[in-house]
Amino acid sequence: MGDVPNTSPPAAAGAGAILQMVRDGRATTRAELVALTGLARSTVSQRVDALLGDGLLVAARAGTSTGGRPPTVLRFNADLGVVLAAEIGVTRCHVAVADLDACVLAEAIDEITVDDGPDVLPQVVARFEALLAEVGRPRGDVRAVGVGLPAPVAFATGRPADPSIAKWNDVPVGDLLGEALGAPVLVDNDVNVMALGEHRLNWRATEHLLFVKVGTGIGCGIVAAGEVHRGASGSAGQLGHVPVRRAGDVRCRCGKTGCLEAVAGGGALAAQLTAAGVPAATVQDVAARVAEGDRTALALMRDAGRDIGEVLASIVDFFNPAVIVFGGELAASSDELIAGARQAVYERSLPLATRDLLMVRSADDARAGVVGAAVLAIEHVLSPAAIDEALAVPE
Repeated sequence: MGDVPNTSPPAAAGAGAILQMVRDGRATTRAELVALTGLARSTVSQRVDALLGDGLLVAARAGTSTGGRPPTVLRFNADLGVVLAAEIGVTRCHVAVADLDACVLAEAIDEITVDDGPDVLPQVVARFEALLAEVGRPRGDVRAVGVGLPAPVAFATGRPADPSIAKWNDVPVGDLLGEALGAPVLVDNDVNVMALGEHRLNWRATEHLLFVKVGTGIGCGIVAAGEVHRGASGSAGQLGHVPVRRAGDVRCRCGKTGCLEAVAGGGALAAQLTAAGVPAATVQDVAARVAEGDRTALALMRDAGRDIGEVLASIVDFFNPAVIVFGGELAASSDELIAGARQAVYERSLPLATRDLLMVRSADDARAGVVGAAVLAIEHVLSPAAIDEALAVPE
């Protein structure tokens, strides 16, 4: 059973809040907006007219009449502009152009990786420009840009904050791309972005969700009350650096010992496979051995799943999510990892917390990152506060 979304009208239903209600599908007519907001019909009409005049809403075909003239149906104009989205990862760079409803219009995958450092940003800009040309949209149609990076990010400044990727640490990625593209840029941790995309694509009605990415490293995106939770400094969800019993004094790439990632991340599993006589240099090699049914690889994946589940069990009791979604190359390679995690969570967590808990593999892992980056950009430019400021409709 999923969570029930909060559908209470905002305290001050300005034009931005009214636009949000139409975008969410909670209201499609002026009468429905009046009933939902409790505002006078004249006030709702004033705000709807402002949204129609700005092109954010369009009047669609008439709906079914209950007597008298059929009402005009309102819909959000997702074609009014576009957003750009990029997921710069460990093994590739996925970029896209999307409309204002996060529908991908064009996309491309390049052999650009985070290890190449911020010098790749001009290549990302060039790819954006090529995709804009492909869909016939000028640069002026770009409302905002969303970017995911595999590192903790100080969200307010758009700067990665992780000394382990020294080339990117404290680089003003948002400012650099903003200057090149002439649009606001939102930069976030890639797992936060994937959690946002997964939520938008498959779990909109679920308010509390965890997205666990298991690849070279291990990270967790947290959706709480329908919003991404980043923590005070942007470091929430660092699942891979929580201590786990089996890790003992094994040193992690973060410099500490005993971290989950040191025994259950893709890099650690590759080393363990190689030591067991099954050569594996990368997370892709591990995934390939698992897909081939190698017994050693499958056993290691099951153990890694149990380690991940040991950490998740505490989080399940503390946070009580409705859904845990697993993504990343290792989670996609077999059922063993999720099975091991599920076993540990159900053994260790309280029955009330696990009674309705779903633990599933991502259905859109390959696209969740760019969709999430698009949503990140869209929610910035279409937030109720941003719309109210842009339209300046009297209260």
